[in-house]
Amino acid sequence: MASQKTSSNVVWHHATITRETREELNGHKSAVLWFTGLSGSGKSTLAHAVEEALYKKGCRTFVLDGDNVRHGLCGDLGFSIEDRTENIRRVGEVAKLFTEAGTVVLTAFISPLKSDREAVRNIMPHGDFLEIYCAAVLDVCEERDVKGLYKKARAGEIPEFTGISSPYEAPVDPELEVNTGELSLEASAEKVLNLLTVRGIVT
Repeated sequence: MASQKTSSNVVWHHATITRETREELNGHKSAVLWFTGLSGSGKSTLAHAVEEALYKKGCRTFVLDGDNVRHGLCGDLGFSIEDRTENIRRVGEVAKLFTEAGTVVLTAFISPLKSDREAVRNIMPHGDFLEIYCAAVLDVCEERDVKGLYKKARAGEIPEFTGISSPYEAPVDPELEVNTGELSLEASAEKVLNLLTVRGIVT
């Protein structure tokens, strides 16, 4: 991820209401849950299931979904490697703002490159970025093919499709790996919730 220039004549404004005071009001810590995996691995489904469970606990949450973000914030980007890198950079900056707001933000992006994911990790305070690898194998993802994308990619209708004509670099040491190809949604969500409890983000 290329380093970004800072606009001229700008100074960071320190708010009187801090992240810590917001977390105290919310009754939980803020964090970024970064769900990564192939298309069809269950990233969005798992992120929303975890959000629902956290909401029921009274937590402040928000899901940043790959498709939704491309309707607005990243609507000007395509799917080249360069555009994907910029897509993840923007999402990372937005996710960081959400942590300052005291929110548990859940992101569901293929984010195929290790370097892009590490770049996002590196802009966060230590411990804020929790990488969650949805480790469904390609065959399972193709069988699901909810959007019909793999079929189009195999037919050559979608260029640079992750897992088919564009690489996916799986996490080597994520905070959590969930076999979403074999585990139930409930069991997968429970693993994520346990991680949040162990890390002291929620009680």
